[in-house]
Amino acid sequence: MEAVRRPRGVREVEDLVDDRAEQHDNGERGERRDRAEGAVADAVADAAAAGAKRRGCRSRRGNGRHGARNVDRAKPRARACHHPVTRLEPSRTPPRNCRRASLSVTTNEKTKGRNQLIRKLTILLAAAAAVSVALVLSSGAGASGSRANGGSLTGAGSSFVSKLVQTWIPKVNSAFGLKVAYSPIGSGGGVNAILNRTVDFGASDAPLTPDQFAACKGCVQIPWALSATSIAYHGDGLPNHIHLTGKVLGDIFLGKIKKWNDPAIVKLNKGKSLPSLAMTVIHRSDNSGTTYNLTEYLNKVSSGWKSGPGKGVAVDWPTGVGARGSSGVSAALSQTNGGITYVDIAFSLANHFKFAAVQNRAGKYQIPGLNAIRAAGATILRVAPNNGGISIVDPAKRQPLAYPICTFTYVIVPKQTGKATELKQFIKWALTKGQTDGPKLLFSPLPKPVLKASLKTIAGVHS
Repeated sequence: MEAVRRPRGVREVEDLVDDRAEQHDNGERGERRDRAEGAVADAVADAAAAGAKRRGCRSRRGNGRHGARNVDRAKPRARACHHPVTRLEPSRTPPRNCRRASLSVTTNEKTKGRNQLIRKLTILLAAAAAVSVALVLSSGAGASGSRANGGSLTGAGSSFVSKLVQTWIPKVNSAFGLKVAYSPIGSGGGVNAILNRTVDFGASDAPLTPDQFAACKGCVQIPWALSATSIAYHGDGLPNHIHLTGKVLGDIFLGKIKKWNDPAIVKLNKGKSLPSLAMTVIHRSDNSGTTYNLTEYLNKVSSGWKSGPGKGVAVDWPTGVGARGSSGVSAALSQTNGGITYVDIAFSLANHFKFAAVQNRAGKYQIPGLNAIRAAGATILRVAPNNGGISIVDPAKRQPLAYPICTFTYVIVPKQTGKATELKQFIKWALTKGQTDGPKLLFSPLPKPVLKASLKTIAGVHS
């Protein structure tokens, strides 16, 4: 079969496809280039084969006694029979019928075949051009879909969630080219920073109060993480997972219980040896969402606490020493024999602290493990329009595995802001893909009702 020379237009299209494809590296871009080139080559071959077939020897159909059997063995003429012929017998002369059939191809038939070939090539040129344009557009769309035009965000607030946020930051930068800086200055500091618009977002373990909402002028708060506050302690001879009830915890932080072998603690820990060791309360000295989480719990389970210090990000502590931030109370506890404090479970684990098993409403003693946090979250069946604030302390007894001092932590942003695109990218990513980073830091994935509400809220942020 004669080689079919590719028309100039086809070669130009192929060159165009190659030029476009070379602008990309590997992976999917290379595959798109290969498919485009393959489509061009296949279409050219198909069109050429079709033209050759029309010009071929009509004696395939058989004619008299020199039918198909003889034609298959015939030696092709140089300008007539173009169909593939193999295994020729040189000693035989092609039958006359084949020669006459070859010479009978009229000029009109040849012209018709050429016209049909031209039409096919015209369609091919248009298709190849479309492939080339699609390559360019799809490569541009892929780039814009995976990375934004850079940008940056600054945030501040909760030290409780800081380890999780720091895990998110490089991944968000990789996904969107977005640079995020976060300062764990405490929930109170984060709220003040977003109120004064010195940051793009604040983070707090305590929901905004009505006054703070009014002062923030159009802010929304979005639950984006769920974890637990551990009751951590340190001291010679103290066993791990000491049992404590809400009432006993209230008396400890009120300063009524002063030693580790107090009868109230001994009664809850039969079979455990407790040393006669002085107890030192260590609390947060800054405005803290973790303080809010503990005091909200104590307000529910201890009448003495409710009628005394109450709940808030900062309270008047009846006893103990103060330290700033989760890292501050952790450092103080490490240096205090007989010390007891409250800190998020990730810090307790990182510092190898012992921590208590706290009695829940079902009467079960639970430690703040991932399953216990998840069980507490499972008690949230719907999210009321309560300014985004959700209470999860002392959950319903229908979840006997639940740890009773859990908390949502919130990201706070203006509903209308020039950083709407960046904030939506970051927070939506944190609410979806970012949740998979939580379990290793003892953050449970958000319950479905909470996640649905959070995604709806962030979708409403605009420029």
